[in-house]
Amino acid sequence: MKDISCKLLVIGAGPGGYVCAIRAGQLGLDTVIVDANKPGGTCLNVGCIPSKALIHAAEEYDRIAHLASGRNALGITAAKPAIDLTQTVAWKDTVVGRLTNGVSGLLKRAKVKMVHGQARFRDGKTVEVDTETGRQIIRAETIVIATGSAPVELPGLPFGGTVISSTEALSLTEVPDRLVVVGGGYIGLELGTAFSKLGAKVTIVEAQARILPQYDGELTRPVSKRLQALGIEVMTGAKAKGLTKAGGTLLVETASGSEASLAADRILVTVGRRPVTRGWGMEELVLDMDGPFIRIDEKCQTSMRGIYAIGDVTGEPMLAHRASAQGEMVAEIVAGHRRVWDKRAIPAVCFTDPEIVAVGMSPDDTQTSGADIRVGIFPFSANGRAMTTFAEDGFVRVVARADNHLVLGIQAVGQGIAELSAAFGLAIEMGARLEDVAGTIHAHPTRSEAFQEAAFKALGHPLHV
Repeated sequence: MKDISCKLLVIGAGPGGYVCAIRAGQLGLDTVIVDANKPGGTCLNVGCIPSKALIHAAEEYDRIAHLASGRNALGITAAKPAIDLTQTVAWKDTVVGRLTNGVSGLLKRAKVKMVHGQARFRDGKTVEVDTETGRQIIRAETIVIATGSAPVELPGLPFGGTVISSTEALSLTEVPDRLVVVGGGYIGLELGTAFSKLGAKVTIVEAQARILPQYDGELTRPVSKRLQALGIEVMTGAKAKGLTKAGGTLLVETASGSEASLAADRILVTVGRRPVTRGWGMEELVLDMDGPFIRIDEKCQTSMRGIYAIGDVTGEPMLAHRASAQGEMVAEIVAGHRRVWDKRAIPAVCFTDPEIVAVGMSPDDTQTSGADIRVGIFPFSANGRAMTTFAEDGFVRVVARADNHLVLGIQAVGQGIAELSAAFGLAIEMGARLEDVAGTIHAHPTRSEAFQEAAFKALGHPLHV
């Protein structure tokens, strides 16, 4: 097989890798991308997109079930719903297929060469790929590592049989009667809530003192309230110890130190993700590390000249849009453009019920920095659009400097609030001040008005509270 030489080689075709390759191709760089799986990575194939499809199906099912119960103020009745999860999964797979085919088409349009197989470094400029037709050698002037992350496996609960990761959960063809979710982070809560709405009896086991520990308690309170309303049992300060010998029952050490037994048809382990740093020859390189992650600078450059790293393999936040932004930037740097990486304006979204969005600094963050701040909070219970859609739980919160009113952070929790994440990120990116947000006319009646009202509150003259 003839060796390939190129300007840029990207290892990994996830949302960071494929965006990097597409942008490089658009800029006229001779680019090759390597991945053993379909383009799109975890996010598109077994993560972000499939999970949101399942969440949407669960929300539709729950909405109809609520109407069928007859307990609603709208005067609408409906027949009791049923779900064929096999058909739901088939629809989800169709959506994923459309997107992966779309990515393949975009790579082709950008004249990027796709090589299918497992890549492995020989040295800092040479990679070998085991393909279906033999070993392919690729030599590149510049290489981007975008190998992503994988689910963390607990020693006492290895994946297999009853114990599943999010990947298997998104391909189930039947709703489990009893589902135990180990891990109360965003992945566990998103999937646990979805299966609860579909009819499963769900228990969440979280080792920390509260769910979603990466967010402050004010943001997570509406989510906890909704979990309780759905009948989801939440055990905090609890540690999963392992399965009984007979299997099908999870042993848990509770917060009080006692042992509890939780019967389960499926045990979904969602305790985090680890960077994929094995299997691609990292030992052949001399890379500085930041714990388990590859250390990078503000341009995503590693400690080796000509080697960049982007996405989950470089650390938190492990978000698809962070990886994509890094990939686009690196492509432009390789093409000779002047770019740097600034992570302050990355929105983090938790697709729970209700949804959570956070960008920039929270009030807790400012305490450690010693900044004098102003905080404005506007509740959705005072928002007309929220009232007309039975979505009054939650709020928008704006954090700004007290001296010049520069917006430092925006957080929100509420139904559909993820769709405001771009507006929040833009405010931080553009260096908006409270007066800028307050002076922007927000359409009525929309949930976005809560953003403006929170700015009014921080300025000291709230209008509708």
